Amino acid sequence: MTSRAPERGQRHDVSRTSKRTSAGTQADLQQEPESLDACRRCTLWRDATHAVPGAGSSHATLMLVGEQPGDSEDRVGLPFVGPAGVLLDTVLEEAGVARKTVYVTNAVKHFKWELRGKRRLHKTPGQREVEACAYWLDRELAQVKPKVVVALGATALRAVLHDPSARLNAHMEHPARIGELVVVATWHPSYVLRASSSEAREAARAQMVDALRHAHSLAASR
Repeated sequence: MTSRAPERGQRHDVSRTSKRTSAGTQADLQQEPESLDACRRCTLWRDATHAVPGAGSSHATLMLVGEQPGDSEDRVGLPFVGPAGVLLDTVLEEAGVARKTVYVTNAVKHFKWELRGKRRLHKTPGQREVEACAYWLDRELAQVKPKVVVALGATALRAVLHDPSARLNAHMEHPARIGELVVVATWHPSYVLRASSSEAREAARAQMVDALRHAHSLAASR
């Protein structure tokens, strides 16, 4: 999968963003594009600078799935390179996991945002957008063949499990299974960054470290 660089004059039309629908139609969901650049299964591509495919080891036993690219990721076309990515790198190191040995991706491959002043702020993807991008996530799972997936946040968990009713808290204590694949759930690093107090941040960060350490151990033993 490759990312799409914007053509001249094609960069964000912020005046029309709030008026667009990004759900897509049933016909859109029937598309089977050969490249991420060509994907029109939903309409998030219209306001994105780049599509953001996964990155990392193509034979990783451990895959990390987040929600969607953020502003920094959208601008460069790579996953987890912004503030959440910096925290993820630190937490992986604390857990004894080298980032170069894992595969990192997102449930949704384009940045969904809304304009606040001059800033593009994250907007949670809708279920239809998650369903549209399941086409790409399932391909990544089939190509990489990880033994363990870490779902970073509720959107990622629902995407990996194909269960829109899955609750993050209910899965954080007990890994789920999809056939031979083990799914470990934990917080998204953005949740840690946004926590309301230093105590809450430290608690969420510790839970992330524990989950990644556990996932790494499971992957090594399978």
